[in-house]
Amino acid sequence: MDKEFAVGDRVRLITLPAYVKTADTMPMLRPPDVLTLGEEGIVVDRRPGNYWSVRFSKGAYLLESQYLELVTNG
Repeated sequence: MDKEFAVGDRVRLITLPAYVKTADTMPMLRPPDVLTLGEEGIVVDRRPGNYWSVRFSKGAYLLESQYLELVTNG
């Protein structure tokens, strides 16, 4: 079952995909080492195909919910 997030939620990268796709107007594939496991970002948008646009320190990337978990305060 896919996880649901809201725009503005803080999420953590729990698994690195084989590659990452930039959230640009014309998305490009990047190697997974542009992100680090455990890195936190902010959900910016929901995209078709169950992708989430997440802003990390090195840019915004499109990721499926299976690679993300919600960061809770506490």
